[in-house]
Amino acid sequence: MTASCPRPQDVYFFGTCLLDLFLPDAGVDAVALLEREGIRVHYPQGQSCCGQPAYTTGVPDEAREVARAQLGLFPQDWPIVVPSGSCGGMIRHHWPTLFAGDRDEALACTLSARVVELSDFLLNVLDWHPQDQGAPAKVAVHTSCSARREMGTHLNSWALVDRLANVERVVHGHESECCGFGGTFSIRHPDIAGAMVEDKAASLQQSGATEFVTADAGCLMNINGKLCKDNAPFNGKHLATFLLERTGGKA
Repeated sequence: MTASCPRPQDVYFFGTCLLDLFLPDAGVDAVALLEREGIRVHYPQGQSCCGQPAYTTGVPDEAREVARAQLGLFPQDWPIVVPSGSCGGMIRHHWPTLFAGDRDEALACTLSARVVELSDFLLNVLDWHPQDQGAPAKVAVHTSCSARREMGTHLNSWALVDRLANVERVVHGHESECCGFGGTFSIRHPDIAGAMVEDKAASLQQSGATEFVTADAGCLMNINGKLCKDNAPFNGKHLATFLLERTGGKA
């Protein structure tokens, strides 16, 4: 979806299970950003998980049944805004493969084509131009592997941060590298994942940034956990929370 697409009056919001269970305020903040732009946001109460944890673990049958439970929740032909490159990438790029040859293949493909990651929607559909009300700050951006390599939305996060007049975006040395979360990867390979997040956290702390932002909840939880263990002087925020705070939408 690009800025040339019509500006919708209504969207669905797929909140993701991590935001719902661990970072609900970030989901509420994302909805607030959209509603402030005059968008009517619809949140289907029956939504749960996109199926990615099972899919990346190598159990596609289980992943398909989890994903199937979402298919009937978005009946109107509205964009489905997802505040995560990871979950957005799963639905948009992997559901067609997951449901290939299945009785619900057509519906899954139709839904996947309507998925738009939050930063993509703000930047390229709403052409969001905020008035920065925050104090001067140096901010590093972490983009998830899926946002960078599947959805191609990492530049959108940079662009949104760059539109904040009082924010200097700081580039850190490990910006393009994985934080080590990777869904169940961090559980199955904790030593490797731990080394990866150690590199990421060290890079952020050496960057000169006063905080970092990311549009993916899994990465945020993983990196913040390491920063907390390191007694770092700052931690991270979800992009939605950061943008809402900077533009006067949240005390």
